[in-house]
Amino acid sequence: MALSRLGCRGLVWRLRPALSGPRGLPRPPLCCLSSRGGPGALVAAVTAAAKRVTGAYERFLRRRFPRAYVLHQTFASGVRALVLEVKEIRQIRQRMSRQRLSAEQLPYRDMERLRQFRRDLLKVLPVLVLAIPPFANFLVLILMYLFPRQLLIRHFWTAPQRRQFRELEDAARRGAYGAVLANLALAAPALPDTRLREPLRLLCTQVQGGAQPRVSQLWDLRGGFSGPPLALETLRGPHARALSRALLLTPLLPLPLLRRRLRSHVLELRALDQALLRLGLEQLHPHELRAACYLRGLNPARLEPPECRAWLQRWLRLSGQLAASEASLLAHSAVLLALNHQRA
Repeated sequence: MALSRLGCRGLVWRLRPALSGPRGLPRPPLCCLSSRGGPGALVAAVTAAAKRVTGAYERFLRRRFPRAYVLHQTFASGVRALVLEVKEIRQIRQRMSRQRLSAEQLPYRDMERLRQFRRDLLKVLPVLVLAIPPFANFLVLILMYLFPRQLLIRHFWTAPQRRQFRELEDAARRGAYGAVLANLALAAPALPDTRLREPLRLLCTQVQGGAQPRVSQLWDLRGGFSGPPLALETLRGPHARALSRALLLTPLLPLPLLRRRLRSHVLELRALDQALLRLGLEQLHPHELRAACYLRGLNPARLEPPECRAWLQRWLRLSGQLAASEASLLAHSAVLLALNHQRA
């Protein structure tokens, strides 16, 4: 019995440093924290411990692997931004349900958030599908590192990546403008209204020569875009694919789906224009002006906010007058109004 007491005392003496807190004070176990302060104290202790571990990990990365630290910070801030956006989208959806609103009745900024979030979700969906099989997440991480522009959404891009990817995307879009104009000129002789054939052919020639079309000039041609061969539902395959690339849509879908995707995209853009008219261009911040120009075909990288506002006013003068049946003219205007736009 005495030996057993001595053995227990020796064991306690050896474990005393591990059981003591700072300055020799005893460290209370987690069960004591839970009994003293309830579940809140336990959560606070676990959170504090997680913060200490995360801080040590980030300091290690910053000191030993600075490039990996930048990627880690970008990913962490991207997750936070995505979580905030999901909360905003949920609030918008709840308000729509509570007030029985359709997407077209939303304010401009809410409508634009929904559009962008849906686009991001469609982009990241293949990545989520690839990650379903066991152990496939390692392959997905490697692919995301190698192909960030194709597989990641904007929340997980660094600032230099955002600029670089925007330039690449705009270069690909502008590369499709010539094909759109060529197909438009080829379709001009087939217009049912013979009075529109020569004006459309002349417009294509002028734009190909570097001229800027007038809004009134485009408005006069609207009748030729509401039926075959220029209505979105009747576009030829090469024409529809070139127009899809110019509008930053995938051209790889089958032709019937491609035409339907074009129409839904342009009608969504028309609804955004109507919401923007209700809001007023003067209410937009500079970054919102640039985003609105870019969505409609114009690269605003070298433009000042007043120049962006002036171009958007021209666009809205046309868009605000077009019917849904004339959506094809709005789609082609993303090329016709943006191709030769020069800085004043």
